[in-house]
Amino acid sequence: MRTTNPTPAAAPATTETKQQPTRRDFMKASTAAAVSAAALATIAFPSGVHAAGTDEIKLGLVGCGGRGSGAAVNALSADSNAKLVALGDTFADKVNTAADNLAQTEVGDRVEIPDGNKFHGFDAYKGVIEKSDVVLLATPPHFRPLHLRAAIEAGKHVFCEKPVGVDVPSVKDVIETCKLAKQKNLSILSGLCFRYNEAVVDVVKRVHDGAVGDIRSIAGNYLTGPLWVNARKPGWSDMEWQVRNWLYFYWLSGDHVVEQHIHTIDKMLWVMKDVPPMKVMATGGRIQRVQPEYGNVYDHFANTFDWANGVRGITQSRQYVDCDTDISDNIYGSKGVAELMNYRITGATEWKRKASPTNMYDAEHVVLFNAIRNNKPINNGDYMTKSTLAAIMARESAYSGKTIYWDAEAVKAANAKDVKSDQILMEMTARLGPKDYKWGDFPVQPVVVPGVKRA
Repeated sequence: MRTTNPTPAAAPATTETKQQPTRRDFMKASTAAAVSAAALATIAFPSGVHAAGTDEIKLGLVGCGGRGSGAAVNALSADSNAKLVALGDTFADKVNTAADNLAQTEVGDRVEIPDGNKFHGFDAYKGVIEKSDVVLLATPPHFRPLHLRAAIEAGKHVFCEKPVGVDVPSVKDVIETCKLAKQKNLSILSGLCFRYNEAVVDVVKRVHDGAVGDIRSIAGNYLTGPLWVNARKPGWSDMEWQVRNWLYFYWLSGDHVVEQHIHTIDKMLWVMKDVPPMKVMATGGRIQRVQPEYGNVYDHFANTFDWANGVRGITQSRQYVDCDTDISDNIYGSKGVAELMNYRITGATEWKRKASPTNMYDAEHVVLFNAIRNNKPINNGDYMTKSTLAAIMARESAYSGKTIYWDAEAVKAANAKDVKSDQILMEMTARLGPKDYKWGDFPVQPVVVPGVKRA
């Protein structure tokens, strides 16, 4: 496949490496999460009170990076009778580092992981699932459908990070797994954390109750700075290098419109009461991050979603060095404007509130443990799969340069002509990544150029 990249004005790999969280940063964040847990018992949230009961719940973590370790602290903070008993990751060094760091947090007295409960390799998830009652899934998104299915089949409750897949077939697999979870009365709670931010919940409820009138349009930004990158070391195979740098390979992350911008897209769908968009036209590319260490993902996207009722959602995301950042979501209605991230409504209804007193990362785990303790399973499967699919829809539009429609009904609703099957999201069949997971050669696919057929 041909690729065309402009001359970069990009920061070198060492600049992004310096952006990685330090061990001290991790400890500070972990301690803050544990301290904030004291407020969880009184949070004014739909799930009610702090989890009751005294029975021990055994937690297992699959995916021992920063997000996974953070989720473990959040989970332990949410239930005083939870204990972390198993860790799993593709790499043994990640498992050992996480075990050491977690033991030093404010919840470290409930981190009890014998050597026999530390698993590494592509099958590490199997050992963790066997040892646990609740499984925390925080691996690269490509592996999530496989791990989620295994956990539910084994009868375990799950905290499932976002996104839930990187291609349409894998997300369809997750939809079926979520149905199985309902049949087995198991909880699946999504890592789409803004839905567990009390202040944002309050704003969205008011929008749904008519505070801004009829919704006309939605604008969402997720404009951030650089993320971490691991320079390739001698002896690393193609596969090891890619998995250790999973953010930068679309078969592992789905690209950042799926991996990170999904938060913006999820809030947009939430405002639209989880009705999928009819179509999207998107664009994107690479301007700063063009060196080989950044794999084959883009560094910016801009997306225009349309609904059958005339609402238009315009979202954009980027990961640039030394540029302004902005994470915002504004809903424009016939009677006013709601600013989700400022917790404010202006226009016919003037209203503003303070931020939530509780960290949303803690709050979502409180909801999960309440569901488990009270035997009232929670299942976030509907919205976590729809939001993942909408994000994939945007990526496929940017990659192809074509309008992508949700399904055949959306094509009819849009009165579109000459639409090819590869422009219909729910008819896409391509699976990203290798058929078998093994160390060794695995050439990097070229950066996708819109209008040029992918290899």
